[in-house]
Amino acid sequence: MGSRVVVVGGDAGGMTAASALVKRLGDEDEVVVIERGEFTSYSACGLPYWVAGEVESCDDLIARSPDKHRENGIDLRLGVTATSLDADAKVLTTTDGELSYDHLLIATGAEPVWPEVEGADAEGIVPITTIPQGQEILRQLDRKPEKVVVAGSGFIGTEMAEACLRLGLDTTVISATEFPLAQFEKLVGERVHEQMASRQIGFHGGRRLTGFRTKDGRVTGVELDDSTVLDADLVILAFGVTPRSELAREAGLPLGPKGAIVVDEYQCADPARGIWAAGDCTAVRDRQSGELLHLPLGDHANKQGMVAASGIEAAIVGGEPEWSFPGVVQTFITRFCDLEISRTGVSTAEAEKLGWDTVSVSIDTTTWAGYYPGAEPMTVWLLADRRTRQVRGVQIVGGPTAGLRIDAAATAITAGMRVDDLIMLDFAYAPPFSSVWSPLHVAARAAYKLL
Repeated sequence: MGSRVVVVGGDAGGMTAASALVKRLGDEDEVVVIERGEFTSYSACGLPYWVAGEVESCDDLIARSPDKHRENGIDLRLGVTATSLDADAKVLTTTDGELSYDHLLIATGAEPVWPEVEGADAEGIVPITTIPQGQEILRQLDRKPEKVVVAGSGFIGTEMAEACLRLGLDTTVISATEFPLAQFEKLVGERVHEQMASRQIGFHGGRRLTGFRTKDGRVTGVELDDSTVLDADLVILAFGVTPRSELAREAGLPLGPKGAIVVDEYQCADPARGIWAAGDCTAVRDRQSGELLHLPLGDHANKQGMVAASGIEAAIVGGEPEWSFPGVVQTFITRFCDLEISRTGVSTAEAEKLGWDTVSVSIDTTTWAGYYPGAEPMTVWLLADRRTRQVRGVQIVGGPTAGLRIDAAATAITAGMRVDDLIMLDFAYAPPFSSVWSPLHVAARAAYKLL
């Protein structure tokens, strides 16, 4: 008798793991995936760009279709939802009956935060985390709405504001924080806010949504805590997400921030009972602070799926897992129109919470040599540890090509580099690409002077 691995969830983490397992396990072993929806292996991060029309079809977001997964040997069952788990008996109850397993991988993802206010169930109020939700927004756009309110100003909220702008819609963003992108330093949020204002996007910062106005079951307005009422034919919810960890909670597994499933470096949540987890339902560990975080990102999910597969394989056939997940340094990137925004490491507020003694600098420069045509403004913010001189955080905001410089900063933080080391890194230079002192060099030199 072979082993049966059951995977709950058919997107990044789950299908990456399942695809690896069917290649590496024996013919007598079985990999079953249940997915409550109809799509598999798609890029949720690409949804705003599909809505905006930059990506032509939702099919372009799908890395591998259900039929292709089945051709590769996965027993994939769509439209099936896990309803309960008996972890001691190793039995999963689903809407399609009971499934016994030897190893269970929970890859249930996350679900959008829904405001618990009056009128929230009205038509025309839609989150944007799945392809069906994207389809619903496009259906609502076919009704030719005149006024759109984006509720939330994080990554998805900012990207959806840009999508609505590209579609020529009268758009307003509401935010509980003073400026957009609260994960960034204030100077970054101010730049994004300025860009929104210059493009006639309304922004209500420091405000909370308290209710919806409706008529005949359809949204007509949004109420804020300062008694402002914003007219709205369509409301896009972008308040963030929470882990879908009900199965783990039922099994008594340890839960971390926001209820995310706590796993070890092999993505194992309970080795004695053969339970694993990967993707947006799990917690990740910050490599600098050691703290557990909930950071739902597609690149993490894919890596965790690969790691979980190697752990499950080792548990079945013996030996040590090939891969482990070492944690993250909190690297993000997004865009608002021509403005690229990225960060890695910790912010000032996070460093203060950790009790770290740090210094920070910000420098204004250009995306490439200032004398070369087309150079755009660019700001780099850098945080360093006062005692060890290690780079603790970097944030970048600027014109095209600015954002991906963050990868070099993420590498420096991962390697534990000091600002002294960053100054002497051998970056590529030519006038069409960079100033002779890279923007990261310049920021590191400024921090060096303070230290």
